[in-house]
Amino acid sequence: MSMTEGRLHRPFYRNGSEHRSGADVSFQDIVKVFGFRTVNVGRWVTPDEQQIAANLFFDALCDLQDILDVPEQVISLNGNLSLAFGVGGNKHSSAHYSPHKKQLALAKNAGGGALAHEWFHAFDHYICPRMYSEVTATDFASAVWLESHELIPHALNQMLNECFHSIFLSPDGQQPSELVSNSAQTDKALKMFYYAQPQEMAARAFEAFVQDMPIKNAFLVQGTKQSQEVKLGVYPSDAHKQDIKHRFINYFQRLGATLSKGRM
Repeated sequence: MSMTEGRLHRPFYRNGSEHRSGADVSFQDIVKVFGFRTVNVGRWVTPDEQQIAANLFFDALCDLQDILDVPEQVISLNGNLSLAFGVGGNKHSSAHYSPHKKQLALAKNAGGGALAHEWFHAFDHYICPRMYSEVTATDFASAVWLESHELIPHALNQMLNECFHSIFLSPDGQQPSELVSNSAQTDKALKMFYYAQPQEMAARAFEAFVQDMPIKNAFLVQGTKQSQEVKLGVYPSDAHKQDIKHRFINYFQRLGATLSKGRM
């Protein structure tokens, strides 16, 4: 067994509820439970790897649902989101969200820990036309927020607007946050534009919030507390993270409560 083959087979720590009662699930079970539009598994994924991955996905998505305190339809973005595992692949990317396909994809051997980050990209894209008018089909709400588009009046939109305010601005609202400044400095040093992309900063803020919650799942998220990126300062500081966490919890709990009375 090679090192890359072994990654999927190594245990991913989690402490959440037992969602499967010890039984195996399939990717089709995941589609059925959460309402995902489709799932695509790569042709080079063996039956053993597919089974391991399906269990990991299911547990991670259930844990995310518990962390956010929302119904299943939020996880699949009301049936708009598709999943892919071990399809295609890019040596520079272990995971990817495609706004064109509305598809969240994890690589077979390196996608563990990236699910929360990519899910927020999907959510950020899904919510954009519901939060702002006059946006394009590939816009992300976080990026549109920085362009000062007019907010569609709704209590939930205002609450998510406050999440973005916390992520991108200083507490007094007069300066960029430390996260923004550090991300821009990192990009400048690396001669690239990646860490300071609004949608990337928002996704890192979200995954840091998820990893900070009592329910832990290393397949869902890892690396926001100890990693090279943490040393670069491209994740929120502990103090900043507390405010972001508070606002995200309020938003998703309100979303979940609202959905008990209607639809997204």
